[in-house]
Amino acid sequence: MAAVSEIEEKLALIGLTDQKLTDVLKNKKLASAIAEVVSEAFPSGDSNAIDNKSVAALLQSLASLTKDVTDPEIKGSRVLVTRAILDNKIRSTTQLDAAVKYIKSSASKSNVSDLDVAAGVGQEVTSDQIRSTVLKYFEDNKDMIEETRYKAVPKLMAEIKAMPELKWAAPAEIKNSIDKAILELLGPKDERDVLSKKKKEKPPASGADVAFRKESSVTTASKTRNMFTEGFLGDLHKPGGNTQIKPELMAEHLKATGGKVVTRFPPEPNGFLHIGHSKAIAVNFGYAKYHDGICYLRYDDTNPEAEEEKYFTSILDIVKWLGFSPYKITYSSDHFQELYDLAEDLIRRDKGYVCFCTPEEVKKNRGGDDHGPRIACVCRSKSVEQSLKEFREMRDGKYKPGEATMRMKMDLEDPNPQMWDLVAYRVLDAPHHRTGDKWKIYPTYDFTHCLCDSFENITHSLCTTEFYLSRQSYEWLCDALEIYKPAQREYGRLNIRGSVMSKRKIARLVRERYVSGWDDPRLFTLVALRRRGVPPEAILAFVNELGVTTTNSNIEVTRFESSIRNYLEEHTPRLMLIPDPVPVILDNIPDDHIEQISLPYKPGSPEFGEHSVPFTKKVYIDRSDFREVDSPDYFRLAPGKSVGLLKVPYTIRATDFKRDPETGKITEIHAVYENDKKVKPKTFIQWIAEAPMYNSPIKLKQVRMFNRLFVSDSPDSNPNGFLADLNPTSLETYDNALIEIGFDDFRKNRLENSTGPESMRFQALRVAYFCIDRESTDNDIILNRIVTLKESTTKTGA
Repeated sequence: MAAVSEIEEKLALIGLTDQKLTDVLKNKKLASAIAEVVSEAFPSGDSNAIDNKSVAALLQSLASLTKDVTDPEIKGSRVLVTRAILDNKIRSTTQLDAAVKYIKSSASKSNVSDLDVAAGVGQEVTSDQIRSTVLKYFEDNKDMIEETRYKAVPKLMAEIKAMPELKWAAPAEIKNSIDKAILELLGPKDERDVLSKKKKEKPPASGADVAFRKESSVTTASKTRNMFTEGFLGDLHKPGGNTQIKPELMAEHLKATGGKVVTRFPPEPNGFLHIGHSKAIAVNFGYAKYHDGICYLRYDDTNPEAEEEKYFTSILDIVKWLGFSPYKITYSSDHFQELYDLAEDLIRRDKGYVCFCTPEEVKKNRGGDDHGPRIACVCRSKSVEQSLKEFREMRDGKYKPGEATMRMKMDLEDPNPQMWDLVAYRVLDAPHHRTGDKWKIYPTYDFTHCLCDSFENITHSLCTTEFYLSRQSYEWLCDALEIYKPAQREYGRLNIRGSVMSKRKIARLVRERYVSGWDDPRLFTLVALRRRGVPPEAILAFVNELGVTTTNSNIEVTRFESSIRNYLEEHTPRLMLIPDPVPVILDNIPDDHIEQISLPYKPGSPEFGEHSVPFTKKVYIDRSDFREVDSPDYFRLAPGKSVGLLKVPYTIRATDFKRDPETGKITEIHAVYENDKKVKPKTFIQWIAEAPMYNSPIKLKQVRMFNRLFVSDSPDSNPNGFLADLNPTSLETYDNALIEIGFDDFRKNRLENSTGPESMRFQALRVAYFCIDRESTDNDIILNRIVTLKESTTKTGA
């Protein structure tokens, strides 16, 4: 990044005020991008300021749209857009958006002529053309406009602006033309157009509760910010706001949905969901729930070679665990016949054909490695009858996998690769888990997804930004078949640094036994996080806190752990756990001394209740709480030093200790109970008494302390591969751990309302938060550390 003074000089050239300049400089990425764009505008170092405010604003917007671009080929092509702005060829944000989309998809292949086409350069739309188009729309929709009057303005404004013939028209001129037309048709507003402002009563809630649990009560939802009221989701269209190729399609859609929000979560059942999917679940189910709509769980089961029943089961289980109930559970395979019929329809419309090209031939026809001109193969020009015959032969099993595909006849001249005659059907020699051997051909994602969305009347097809380019092909197919077209919109993915999400890489970790399985608590699959004890409410709160934007989120694991910790702090009881116990003998009290000590399950929260534990001559403390040699900065137990035992009336003072001569470990500590005087200790430590008649202590089979699986924040960046980044101390186990007898009551009380052992969570005082592992039995308890009490200061601490 250039020096700040140099950047300030460049920013000044585009007319930023002092305040605006100060604000921009706070955003280093944006400031650097603007400086780069200015350098592109003045490659020779020209220092004349840009006095055209529109040009300056477009250059700033260009920098903002490309500030996250790291690909040098795309950055190298940005100068084409910069020059087009300076030459007054790009004059609107609509053109700019199209231009940026073009260079991102074309990268080093970008050129001026294709850019001009993509950005609509020279495609002037006159005022008369705008006026004519608006009046035609009013004529076609006169009855609806007269009935709904000025309430129709937002809808008709959106539909008119989205018309292809007005794509490059100035938005302000469109608005002026609409305002004039509606005034001519309806006259000025009157009492019929005055909306009575009724206070919409929403169940009180806050934060993630507002977003996902509308029945909870803390504060009013209208006053609480959440992921559905602002940002990407807050800006989404209302049902009915997505334009159609035919107006009657929207009418039929609204009749079917009653104007409700309809979304879907469409996972492929070929693997276990990971933390990134929690955002997709929260977005799709949560958005529908927040707006009193419905959300489908649709399994995208179009690849029988990779699908297994365990994945179907796990996906539904995780959705329910996160607190959502699908309106319906559907499958893409429900529509196999309907999809096939539409494929034939596409061919009959001469918008589909059967292709016999090899992958190498297809690559060559798309320009090859040299990115040359794209050409159509000979298959593309076949007659409708021939393509239909060959498609039916594909269906009937004439061809082997790879010999034939059905392609959509799209637009090979379009700069978007998603318009280069995508495959709609391929031959697969694999039985389907639901349809058996009925089908020899299966539809692709690009063909299936938008059509199933249409069948289910989805209002908002919400997906991540890697599908941004697919929006064009999504809309093309719906319009080509003249069916209802849902609105696809894209938001940024959620990634956690220091983890791997790739199914292939996790499968390798499992296969080579670096982890115990897909639910190993060190992974970031949702089954693993569940087993680790992470509460689903904490995950939803984390997603809500991050919000939803179009930028991918690469989040430090410490931020995720902070959300978990915040939830557990409020919702878990406290118990005393000793991971590495060493006995302390209190020499000055009788052998049969038993004293009952009352402990609250959660200090300051009487609703959690309390319990009693015995205090006797022999207690256990953690080995880490004793030091053989004292020092001024050490406040726990040491020879001659006093320390408090939690809730015990008096302190204890160490007098002696014993050591194992072979291992050098301390095996026993001797101390006195200072009940003859009041000593104010500098700290208190946890303890557990030996009292067999009270079944104290409880012996645990194992305590598992999970640390980060990888050493660095970017395992994939290791030059020797991600396995070389594995943390050798990612799992520490304690096989002699003890826990106090309050654990039995805690377990019995939680068992009745438990959704699994991992939901039995507690704070081990001064140690960490824990849950019970699913491998536990009544007599052999295994505990998993969920998260530490405080943020770790090392990369490998959990």
